[in-house]
Formats: sequence, structure tokens, C-alpha cells
Amino acid sequence: MDIYFIMGGMSILIIFSYLFDTIARNTRFPSVILLIATGIGLRFLADNFNYHIPYLDKIIPTFGTLGLILIVLEGALELKINKEKKGVIIKGFFSALTILLVTATSLAFMVNHWLGVPFLNAMLEVTPLAIISSAVAIPSAAGLFEKDKEFVVYESTFSDILGIVLFYFLKPHIVDSLGEPYEAIIPIGIGSFFELIIEIGTVVIVSFIVTYILFTLIERISHKVKFFLILALLILAYVIAKKFHLSALIIIFFFGLFMANTRDMLPDKLKKYIPTKKVNEGLHEFHLLTAESTFLIRTGFFLFFGFNITLDMFMNPATYLYGLAIIGVIFAVRFLYFGITQPKSILPVATIAPRGLITILLFLDLPLAMSNDFVNQKVLLIVILLSMFIMLIGLILSPENKKGDKPKVDLDSFGDVINKNE
Repeated sequence: MDIYFIMGGMSILIIFSYLFDTIARNTRFPSVILLIATGIGLRFLADNFNYHIPYLDKIIPTFGTLGLILIVLEGALELKINKEKKGVIIKGFFSALTILLVTATSLAFMVNHWLGVPFLNAMLEVTPLAIISSAVAIPSAAGLFEKDKEFVVYESTFSDILGIVLFYFLKPHIVDSLGEPYEAIIPIGIGSFFELIIEIGTVVIVSFIVTYILFTLIERISHKVKFFLILALLILAYVIAKKFHLSALIIIFFFGLFMANTRDMLPDKLKKYIPTKKVNEGLHEFHLLTAESTFLIRTGFFLFFGFNITLDMFMNPATYLYGLAIIGVIFAVRFLYFGITQPKSILPVATIAPRGLITILLFLDLPLAMSNDFVNQKVLLIVILLSMFIMLIGLILSPENKKGDKPKVDLDSFGDVINKNE
């Protein structure tokens, strides 16, 4: 194929992605759905011309992982930690933790009852479905009242981190549905929780070390191109941490959090030992770089995802039955929780629970033998799309929207989906 044709096509797709973001900001319709639809259309054309993209099963997870790193970093850079935010931070944390555990447990009981899957196995399978996608939730909340917007930012970010910790806590203890040991048969006991605490403590210490090293580099590098280097080193730290089976996203989260909050989070006694001057000066530049990189990765990711979708994924009635059952549990738990904790203002926060990138990436990390009628890529796709549409309806019906409030912050509309081949 002509190289200039490819370059022109890529440019046109990026332009379309920008237009989709503009539409999303004005209508609150998730731009990810438009990108996926474009990918499906390209697949239809490619099939007619017998064109095939090689290594698609490798390209999608690679783009997805890069997108996940950038999304968590972007979310952390958005978080502001100070005394005034203490209440909403605590509220967001307990909301994320409670809803995650109750949703995962409810779905696990459902899988256990319907399919006879052992409870812990079912718990591992459904944990990805219990995680809110901060990549979709944060930009979708940009037009809400300030208190609701801040709550969505904290809750969805904590849901990402806590969901990942729960998933990798359960994973070594699982025996798959075929009765064969997966990694190791280790009973969950008090020792398991001590190991989890030690692992989290280790990750936090590593995060501080990585943050100190990167802050020092930012302070000392005089080259005008330095933030791409910092971003590359941060991704390298993520890869190394993953090889040692640590919760690597916590490292990304802590770095972004400290970079955005050096003045408020560091005690005065430590500020003289940790270089922060150029960090504060370069925060806007780094934030802009992260946003631009996320936009580019996101565009390619969702187009490839759409390209990998076939229409037969929507033909099985059981797919809709299981998908609707999962959605029913997800939003029943949310409405119950907010009905108890804030009965006077359930909307729109109760409807902002989209599923996305982290859900699918964790699903990809499940052993193939654990895929079943209830948890598979077809059901996952239905759940993701339905959760986005419910969020859209909630935003349209919200009091903020009825009063005509406009978004106070111009954010890119991040969405996240990926496909898993059977």
C-alpha cells in the first residue's frame, strides 16, 4: 500500500477523533462510541478489499496498557490534595471501596449460583466488572457542579487503584474452573492480608524513590526536551514493577499525585531535600504533554478495537441477558449506596459508573480457561456500552444539565474499551 495513502489516512483519522471530542464536549455523548463505530466501518471496508492488519492481538493490549498508564497519570495530575479537600477525598475513597466490594461479591454469588463456578474463582472473574473507568467518568463529569465533579474524580480514581489491588490479591489463590491449579493453590488467611500490606508498603516506598529520582532529573536536565524522557522512565519503572508482580499503577499514581501537589503534600522540613522548583514550573507543560499523548494513543487504541469487532458478537440473546443482569447489579448497588449516604442528591453521581479500559485489561489477564458464558468478551462489550449509555442518560437528566451549566474545565473525553479474542 502507498505510504502516502497510509499517512493521509492516519491524519484524517486523528482529525475525526478531534471532531468526536468536540461533539462529546457539546453533547456529552461518549466519543469512544464514535471511534469504535469508525473502526467497525473500517473493518467492513477492509473485509471487502481483503485487507488484514497483522498482529492485532498484540497491538490492542500494547495500546491499552500505554493508555492505562497515561490515563492514571492524567487522573493523578488532576487530583488536588489539601485540607479543604479532606472531606471529599474520604467520601470518594469509602464510596469506591464499598461499592467495589459489594458489587464484586454480588456478581460472584450470581456466577456461583448460575454456573456453579467456585466462589473465589467467580470473585476473580467479576472483579474487573466492578471497577469504574476513571478514563470515561472524569471527563464526563466536567460539566457538573464542583462538588460532584470532584467526587467523581476521587471515587473513579480510587476505584481503579483498589480494583487492581483486589484483582492481584485474589489471582494467586485461584483454582480455575477446570480444577487445574492456576499459579498456586494458596488459601486466603491472615497471612495473605499481611502479605498484601507488605506489598502495598513496598510499592509505596518504591514510588517515593522513583518520584525522588524523577524530580531530581527534572531539576538537573537542561535539555529543552526532557518531559518525554521523564515519561519514558516512568513507563520503564512500570514495566520493571510489573515483572516483580507489584501493583505498578500505584507508582504512576503517586508520581502524578506528588507532581501536582508538591507544595501541599510535602512537609516543610523535607522540601529543602527534594527539588521541586522546576517541577512546579513544568507542571503545566508535563500535563499538556500527557494529555496530547493520551489523545494520540486513545485514538489508535479505539480504532483498532473497533476494527477487531465482528457483528456476530451481538447475535447471541444470552449475551444481552447476562449483560443486563450485570448492569442491573452494578447500578442497584450504586443507587442503594447513594440512597443511604446522600438521599437528596442521588443524580447524577449514581449513574456515573462506566466500565472500560482497566476492566478489559484485567479481563485479558485472566486465564483463558476461566472464560464462560457469563464472563467473556461479548458480555463485556455489552456491559461497557450499556454503562456508557446509562451515564449519558443520567447526565442529561441531572439538575446541573437542566440549569444549563457549562463545563468549567475543558477536558478531553476519554473512553476505554478493548477486545479479547477467544
